[in-house]
Amino acid sequence: MRLTRFTLPFALALAAGAALAATQSASLTPVNTFIGTQDEGNTYPGASAPFGMIQISPTADHYAGYRYSDKRIRGFGHSYVSGAGCWEQGGQLSVLPVTGRIGPGGDFDTSKPGSFDYKKYGAEYSHEGEVGQAGYYKVQLSSYGGITAEATALTRAAAERYTFAPGTATGHVLLNLGQANERHNVVGSEIKLIDERSVEGKIVTNSFCGGAKYTTWFRIVFDQPVVAHGIWDDRGGWPGVKGPSQAGEAKPHGVWLSFDLKNGRAVTAVSAISHVDAEGARNNLQAEGMAGGRPMAFDAMKDKAQAAWQRELGSVRIDGGSNDDRTVFYTALYHALLQPMTGNDADGRYRGYDNNVHTARDWTYYEYFSLWDTYRAQNQLLALLRPQRARDIANSVLKIREQGGWLPRWGYANFETNVMTGDPVTPFLVDLWRFGALKGREREAYEALRQNAFGAPPFNIRPQGRSGNPTYLQKGFVQYDRTFMAKGMDTDPHHGASATLEYALADSALAKMAWALGLEDDALTLSQRALNWKKVWDPSVVDAPTGLHGFPRPRLQDGSWFADVGSGFDPRGDHGFHEGTAWQYQWLVPQDVPGLAAAMGGQAQALHRLDLFFDYDAIQADPAAVRKSWVVGPYSYYSQFRYNPNNEPDLHAPWMYTLMGQPWKTTTVLRAAETLFGNGPSGVTGNDDLGTMSAWYLFSALGIYPDAPGSGRFLLHAPRFARAEIDLPQGRVLRIEAPDAKAGERRFVQSVNWAGKPLSRVWLDWEQLQAGGTLGYRLAPQPNPAGWGTQAADLPAAPK
Repeated sequence: MRLTRFTLPFALALAAGAALAATQSASLTPVNTFIGTQDEGNTYPGASAPFGMIQISPTADHYAGYRYSDKRIRGFGHSYVSGAGCWEQGGQLSVLPVTGRIGPGGDFDTSKPGSFDYKKYGAEYSHEGEVGQAGYYKVQLSSYGGITAEATALTRAAAERYTFAPGTATGHVLLNLGQANERHNVVGSEIKLIDERSVEGKIVTNSFCGGAKYTTWFRIVFDQPVVAHGIWDDRGGWPGVKGPSQAGEAKPHGVWLSFDLKNGRAVTAVSAISHVDAEGARNNLQAEGMAGGRPMAFDAMKDKAQAAWQRELGSVRIDGGSNDDRTVFYTALYHALLQPMTGNDADGRYRGYDNNVHTARDWTYYEYFSLWDTYRAQNQLLALLRPQRARDIANSVLKIREQGGWLPRWGYANFETNVMTGDPVTPFLVDLWRFGALKGREREAYEALRQNAFGAPPFNIRPQGRSGNPTYLQKGFVQYDRTFMAKGMDTDPHHGASATLEYALADSALAKMAWALGLEDDALTLSQRALNWKKVWDPSVVDAPTGLHGFPRPRLQDGSWFADVGSGFDPRGDHGFHEGTAWQYQWLVPQDVPGLAAAMGGQAQALHRLDLFFDYDAIQADPAAVRKSWVVGPYSYYSQFRYNPNNEPDLHAPWMYTLMGQPWKTTTVLRAAETLFGNGPSGVTGNDDLGTMSAWYLFSALGIYPDAPGSGRFLLHAPRFARAEIDLPQGRVLRIEAPDAKAGERRFVQSVNWAGKPLSRVWLDWEQLQAGGTLGYRLAPQPNPAGWGTQAADLPAAPK
């Protein structure tokens, strides 16, 4: 089989012709941006650069922007978050090309403000001919005589091209400031026509999950002069006015621009946004959206955008599998490389968490951190594939603490949302330290992490930090208290049992950093706290249907066990665990697998419990059984006792088999789980969560997976593909070879070689992976229960 490089004809071109080759091959590249746009995957199909600040994508009826089954497109927004699960996810500056008469009694009746509601004027469209590639989107609008809409994007500037039907004399473009994605409330906006080709403005919206307000400034320039224009507000339309015009919360507001199409049916708009100020949007447009004093031609920007994606995606090459297999793989890589997003403008300025303007000199400031999700897989993937970006990401997180007073949890633009629970920033940053991304800043990072681990933020600043620490530091557990005052949607005591497990895991990671820095007292304290998972383990809990004893259970402030009124505690219930049950969270102890197994009655009993959890016999007989046996709905968090592949808390659970000496069962589970990823709109499990599920799939397919945070270990398992190559810094290459692998078929590890020598243990360390070399797997159709990875000496040592 040929080695499938994600460069295709692009690889044949010399540097001078790279952009042209990328354009010519764009329709062949195995990325399908529609993957995840149905069944709450919440990805968007439109255009973005890798880690881009601006995205142009269609907004339809769904709160995340676009759902494949939606029938109408309301507009093309200029800011989106990929795969998140909460409302308020962008879609600001909604642009739609239309035709018809604008005026009193017209198709857009200026005497009726409702005429400019995008739910009324939204365009029908067809999936036939719709294109979703890395860096390029195209759709045919069937309304308004038929209009072809296209979009492309660089890091800080983007372009859209609207081609009207033949014979259309006048085309209009509506810029709707008052409406964004469904449920993303616009609380204020301002717009002004600068000249016959340019518009500027700003839009204030709430951040994620009801969070703080933030501002998006924009500038948009057209390649044709405007021949007529007007502004609408809550009173109606006002022809001929230029503004500035302002509107308040939930008020209709926007501008229409009319173009004479006699000189060409296509109208191109080039735009830029900024979270700093209007000058930032202008600078971004000038730096990336203009060429020769004019707006960059659409095709020229598209060529640059797709060439940038070719460079990013071409750094990982796979061999084997069908076209669908490769498309799923590279689309997962595409989704994993969308965020965090570039936060600083072209001049280096960014708006910090103190709401002041700062400057990033010779580095990139990033924003949008969904740490509860990304600390589990996506963070490690970026550190492996993009170490320089990982360094800038780590620096960005420390800047958030410096400027905002505390480390973040779920940072949206320049505000902390306090969404989700636990302590995700600690494993996130400790892993980056372990991977070398904090070199030279180790002490600063440790002090920030220590502040978070040993304290709690004052009430008068927005971050909530480890809000359960007062009880946790005294008693070893986070109390379960649904009345605890929250600064946002979530707070740790609302989910005390799962927060305790997350804190203990974080303490385990930080202990490793403390030991390495010679901080023995802290290291001893944190190592002891890493075992606090035992404080919420109740051996008396019985799961009635299975008869199993012993599960994590929430505790009240006084230390007593929580019991539901009249029924006791059900490990399948919804009390004390965030987006999961005791069944799913019981495995969140990768720092002490031997201790966990002992709590379950010994390793044999723990493995039996894993078999029940995964419905192992069923998926061994038929991998497709996962669609019935496992948790199916993206938000079916509770009343569950099986593996949930749609959410983060048990993502690592398949490797618990490996850590207990049955690595072949990890392979069985992974091949079954991979059937949930497909080359279609429903091809992501649950919310993609800023690339987390995609990163999980990539690790699963490649044959490596990050172990406990801070350990630096990557667990080994049978790869999906026969060969993979991963480019590393300084020209090094990590090669993963499994010539017996066949995508979609179970093949089990018989032996492993690293750098030409046999390897019996079930992991490689970070330093080994970073050095590059060849990781070789010999696979067979049947497992060997006494073979590779089954002996105690092959497994990581128990904590001391």
